[in-house]
Parts: sequence; structure tokens; C-alpha cells
Amino acid sequence: MNIKELREKAMHLPLKPGVYIMKNEKNEIIYIGKAKALKNRVSQYFGSDKNHSEKVRRMVMNVDRFDYIICNSEFEALVLECSLIKQHRPKYNILLKDDKGYRYIRISNDKWRKITFEMQQKDDGAMYLGPYMSAWYAKNAVDEAIKIFRLPNCGKVFPRDIGKGRPCLNYYIKQCSAPCSGKLSLEEYNESVDAAISFLKSGDSDCIRLMTEKMNDAAENLDYELAAKLRDRISAVRKISEKQNVVEANVKEQDAIAVITEGLEACFAVIRFKNGRLYDKEDFIIRDAGENPDLPSLRSEFIQQYYSIRDNIPPVISLDGEVEDESLLCEWLSEKRGKSVKLNHPQKGENMRIIEMSRENAAESLAQSHGHLGYELTALDELARLLGLSKPPQYIESYDISHHAGSDNVAGMIVYKDGRPYKKAYRKFQIKGFTGQNDYGSMNEVLTRRFEEYFKNPDSGEGFGQLPDLILLDGGKGQVSAVRPVLEKFGLDIPLFGMVKDNRHRTRAITDEGHEITISSKRRAFTLISGIQDEVHRFAIGYHRKKHSKRSFATSLTDIDGIGETRAKALMLRFKTADRIKAAEIEELMQVKGMTRPAAEAVYNYYRAPEDDTPVVNSDNKTGE
Repeated sequence: MNIKELREKAMHLPLKPGVYIMKNEKNEIIYIGKAKALKNRVSQYFGSDKNHSEKVRRMVMNVDRFDYIICNSEFEALVLECSLIKQHRPKYNILLKDDKGYRYIRISNDKWRKITFEMQQKDDGAMYLGPYMSAWYAKNAVDEAIKIFRLPNCGKVFPRDIGKGRPCLNYYIKQCSAPCSGKLSLEEYNESVDAAISFLKSGDSDCIRLMTEKMNDAAENLDYELAAKLRDRISAVRKISEKQNVVEANVKEQDAIAVITEGLEACFAVIRFKNGRLYDKEDFIIRDAGENPDLPSLRSEFIQQYYSIRDNIPPVISLDGEVEDESLLCEWLSEKRGKSVKLNHPQKGENMRIIEMSRENAAESLAQSHGHLGYELTALDELARLLGLSKPPQYIESYDISHHAGSDNVAGMIVYKDGRPYKKAYRKFQIKGFTGQNDYGSMNEVLTRRFEEYFKNPDSGEGFGQLPDLILLDGGKGQVSAVRPVLEKFGLDIPLFGMVKDNRHRTRAITDEGHEITISSKRRAFTLISGIQDEVHRFAIGYHRKKHSKRSFATSLTDIDGIGETRAKALMLRFKTADRIKAAEIEELMQVKGMTRPAAEAVYNYYRAPEDDTPVVNSDNKTGE
């Protein structure tokens, strides 16, 4: 069917709750959704696509037919939708892989035993601890045991590699006892392994109790070396335990879910707590979330899929934003759990800190998948929330004006891409519209020229060929007011803000034409904005100094007989620097356009005259600095 036929069919659907099933020309199910009123929801797909995301547009293009199932209630439709998605796994629904298989901790059976994290248990004669449902917990337990008991975590094989090289850095920072050095006996090494196994089996409290008893016994027997070793181990276990207790006792059992978007992708992070302690962490990258995803809808779909493949549902689920069909989800989750479930939207306090932790984990996971750094994505996400942007700004342009008492007016444009400087797209501007000091007029001219260049070759690539997601001006409300008409003139809806400094020339706030937004409390956003403001100032003033220096030297050349402004400019164009002009021979000077032999000899003699007769010039090329 074509779109017109599909819409006509949709208009005949009943205004009742149900599930709709989209199929392609091969009769394959490509999307399953629920609706409070089937007619209204399904017909939206085949009407105007202006409000559709790119993902929805692609799905609709592949729809050849659709089926539907009428339900008695919207809740019944939600339950059926979850069941059908799990059964058919349609292409355009969020699909989460249920990889919660059992995980193990392995202790090898050779003389110099090693402790490792394993995905499955093998019949190899080794000792296995487990199974563990949480891969994160098992892996972290192994890492903690290795650090506490200073076991090697390298690829060396013992006793083969003993004495064959110097210990690595872990030995010097007291995270490894370095059996490779030959200073540790097999008996001492295996005593540490036994202690690590006891820690993994019994947990923090029992391990501390047993080691405390041994420490006291060693002290009574005057074995102070052993007592000191046990004291250090107890201290290490307690430090690890303190790090794990990241929430207050009143947060007994809950999940925290946050999402980070970048380009067409999104990443959900789920952090799970039980008895006031973090016991599991999972990350899910959605590769085709769409360019401007509807986050409330995306969260709703994720929650449905995640808890469809998880049995233990906590009484509280904290979220980093709004969710579609919240009351319906609460009802579904409560029925699945057998007890009441609440969806929480924390704004401050301990629960908000947990959400921030989840958001950081999502940013880190998504960043690593692209070779970026997690804090860069977190900073962009924080900035978007601070400024009320619909998505994190991946492409930011910033502008600054620089001049010297109204002369040598220039501007610099820098670009931050994915939270870091993108120097290939930097641009310089020489102010042409007027002379004298007028920062507002200069900013208006620069942005006008920038967007005139864009519309000559729109969407052609980086630099002038790409529109920014955000524009930041070095200045306050005046600069923003000067540039706003430029955006309106070109019909551009680009977020525009100014960066305000305090009396110590440090970034203080972001401003639009109405009010200032304090950013000092938002650590990552503050660091990002401060870096952008410092970088655009450095770039603009660097260009100004270079231009001012060249102009000053070119002006001094006109003091030479036979050298006017035209010949001075030609000399600077040919030789680039003052030192090269001074070192040039007469024949080289004559090769410059417009130069005669008398003029070349005048320049040559001017810089080779006796010192007492030489006019004062700034030969270090820093005139006016």
C-alpha cells in the first residue's frame, strides 16, 4: 500500500485502546506500538511527517501494511505490547540484549595461583566462585581483591618470569607485591591468595573480623611485621567498603536510570542499589535513537524493555527526566513486582547525586564507543540542561572581537566539536565595515559575513559550511542583542548566549538578552564554558597582535626615502617578516613588485647604516605590544 491507502485504512480504526503491528512488504514485523485510541495514534504516522523524527520517517517508508489488536484497556495494551516485542523483536523498537548469564571468579590450580573474572565455568581443574548474576559485581570484586592483597595483575607467568626484569609501576604505588622481583616466597604469595579468596567468599565485615583477630595474635606474639601487614590490609578493605557505601542508609533499594544522547545514538545507564549499596551497573547503547529523540517516549520504551528482561524490580526507580505514560508504567511495574513501584524524579539531595552518577556512567560508555572522553559528553549534557536546549550541542561556535584603541579591528571564530577544540574549523575576520571602536557593530558584521558564506554553499561541511548547535559570544547582553537580528534576518533558530566575566576576568555566567544564568555550581559546564571563553580570547587577540605588528612595521617602512604605502605593503607581502626584509640583498629587494634600484638601495642602506644614525624601530616585530 502507499501512504494515502495506509492513512485511509487508519482512519477507519476504532477509537479504542489496542496494539498496532507495522509490517513491511515481506510481511515482516518492523514495529509494535500501543495506543489509547488506535485511530488517532496510527493515523499520525501516515499524515504530515514534519513532527516525525528521522527514525520514524524511515520506519513509515518501509511500512506496507499494518494489523491491530483491540484491548479492553490501555494497561492491557501495554502488557500485550511488551509481550509481542519480546516475542518478535521488531527492527524499529528498542531491543535490549538479555545477557544476564552467570559469571564466575576463577582461581587457577598451578603453584602461583591467579584470580581472574570469567564469563563461564570450564572443566579445567581450577577453583570457581559463583555463580554471580552481576558481571559488574564479580569483576569489581576481583579488582578489589587484587588491589587489597597486592596480587599481580599482569601477563607474567611464574616462576618463569621471576627475576627477568624490574617490577612495574604497581609495585612502587603499593598495589602489587612484585613476585617477579624474586623477593617474595611462594609461601608468602599463596598466603596472600588465600586471604583474597577468604575476602571474596566472606565479604568485608567477616574478612575484617578474621584479619583483626590474626593481627592481635601477631602483636601478642611480637610478630610486628605480620601485624603491620594485616593492619594495612584491614585499612585497604575499609577504604574499599567506604567507597562502596556511596548512598545514605535511607536509600535501601532502588534503581537509577539516566540517558545521554550523541548524534543518532543514545546510551542508558542503570545503577542498582540494595541495602544502601551499589550492587550492579549496566549500560545499553541504542544505535538508532534518532537525531532529535523524544526523550520521554524513549525512556518509556526503555523501561518497558529493561524490566521485561529483569525479574527483580525495586520499589523506587529514579529517572533523570520525564517519562511518557508514567502512571501506566507504574501500574505495569507494580503488577509485575507484586508490590507498589514508584517512579521518582529527584531534583536535589542524595537521589539526585545517584542520578548524576548514572548519567556520568552513560556518558562514559557512549564516549568510549566513539573514542571520546566521558567527561566531555557529561559537560555537554549538563550545558544543554542548564541552557534549556533540546539536546547536547555537539558543534559550538564562539566569537570574540579584538582591537587596539579602535585600530586593527579583528575577530576570531573558534569551534568546539564533541566538547573539544576543533581547530580545522577556526576562522579569522578582519573588520571591514568601519574604523574605530564598535564592538557591537563588529560582532554584527562578523556573524553576518559568516552566515552569508554558509548560504553560498549550505550544509557543505565543516567551517562556514555547517551550522552550529550553539553560538557563544565573548561578552554580555549587548553583544547578544547585536547578533540576534542577524539570526532573524537569515531565518536561523540557533541558541545564542553571551559569556560574562567577573572583575578578575574569569567566567562568571552565561547571558541572553533577558537574564544571566550562573554556571559556577555546574562544575563540568563551568569548566567547558571557561575553556571556550579562554580559547576564543586567545585566538582573537593572537590574530590582532600579529596583524598589529605587521601594520606597525609596514608603517615604519614608509619612513624610508622612496617607500610609500604601496611598496611597504608589497615588501611585507613578499618577505612576511621584518627580519627577512632587513636581511635581504639589493637584488632580492628589486624583485618585489614596484621596487626600483634606488628604492631597493634605500631600504638596504637604511638597515645597514651605522648604529648611531639608525632610526628607532621595533626590530623584534612586537611594535605596539
